[in-house]
Amino acid sequence: MRVTGGKARGIQLRVPSGPVRPATDYLRGSIYNSLAAFIPDARVLDLFAGTGSYALEALSRGARSAVCVDRATADVIRQNATAVAKSMELTELPLEVITGDALVFTPNAADFDLIFVDPPWEFWEREAPRLVSVAIAAAAAQESTRIIFEAPGGFTVPVPEGWRLHKVLGKGKGQPAATIFRRL
Repeated sequence: MRVTGGKARGIQLRVPSGPVRPATDYLRGSIYNSLAAFIPDARVLDLFAGTGSYALEALSRGARSAVCVDRATADVIRQNATAVAKSMELTELPLEVITGDALVFTPNAADFDLIFVDPPWEFWEREAPRLVSVAIAAAAAQESTRIIFEAPGGFTVPVPEGWRLHKVLGKGKGQPAATIFRRL
């Protein structure tokens, strides 16, 4: 797994041991190519962050700041952030790492421009409404705000009220797919 674009392009990211299913380079690259206009100066939230790849990719491509939330992988995210910062010739990144349950994350303010939600796939069957609610609570009020959900291909992510489907990216059933929503 590596950063696919921006100043830290090509930097390898560590993957924690255990039941982590990191976003594929292909899917992440597709997502970022379709969101290119919204990344510069964006405030990014990466829920169920795992490796921190969504947040770190955004920072590599010019995002203003990022927050990663995961209950078990903070050390790996920090190690990856150090590698990305070094590649970008920075002493540190504008990144906050929160150890906690992403399902109950409550931001101080609803001010994130890009929100990535990539939970374990089994959460989609039993927690889809909560996953959507947590993302909506963190979303900035701007029309340019995007929420990106990674789910199994073929799973239909519920459309949040006040939002519309922007795009679905992925290779098909059983493979990871990204569903991108934008404000109405």
